[in-house]
Amino acid sequence: MVSRETAGPAPDLPEWLVGRAAVLTAFTEVLAGPGVERGLIGPREVPRLWTRHVLNCAVVVDSAAGLVPADSVVGDVGSGAGLPGLVWAIARPDLRLVLVEPLLRRSTFLQEAVDTLGMQAQVTVWRGRAEDAVGAIPVLDVVTARAVAPLPRLLGWTIPLLRPGGRLIALKGESAEAEVSEAADAIAHWRLEDVRVQQVGADQLETPTTVITGVRGAAD
Repeated sequence: MVSRETAGPAPDLPEWLVGRAAVLTAFTEVLAGPGVERGLIGPREVPRLWTRHVLNCAVVVDSAAGLVPADSVVGDVGSGAGLPGLVWAIARPDLRLVLVEPLLRRSTFLQEAVDTLGMQAQVTVWRGRAEDAVGAIPVLDVVTARAVAPLPRLLGWTIPLLRPGGRLIALKGESAEAEVSEAADAIAHWRLEDVRVQQVGADQLETPTTVITGVRGAAD
């Protein structure tokens, strides 16, 4: 992959990420080059890839945040350009990632990125709809999605992939609180417990990352 755009050097990274700077930089350049060329990232996003996208995703798996346990099997539904899934895999080598993506051009990009970064042993790209992934991918400890769908629809795509006691972490924007309120029926239907809206990375980012988290309850 040849990068025509550049996202620039890594900014000052949190201490826990410093050792992953080279791989994060390599992925950021993939996003700035082929990611832009193939329409997965808008050209205007290149100057802020680090802050708005890469670090925005990475802070969620900071061990200090306590959201993603060690050695978890994690699914990223609608992975797109690999945000947050590939960033999480780079930031946390202990995690095993499954990137679920139905569109061919996106899944092709993801596989090429995984190959370029040499992460084949840690990251699997599964092309298909999330609804069809149950039984086709490992049962997940954690499932995530970023800017994929409103919460009621997203729950139907993600919760069936989780083990009982597994955690949903949905990266959301300013409307997160309203989404939770509007999704009350869906939350009850899917037996999602301990639902919270949290700000992550306030000590590492100018604008913290907003996530909706919840735990899949046990079946009857």
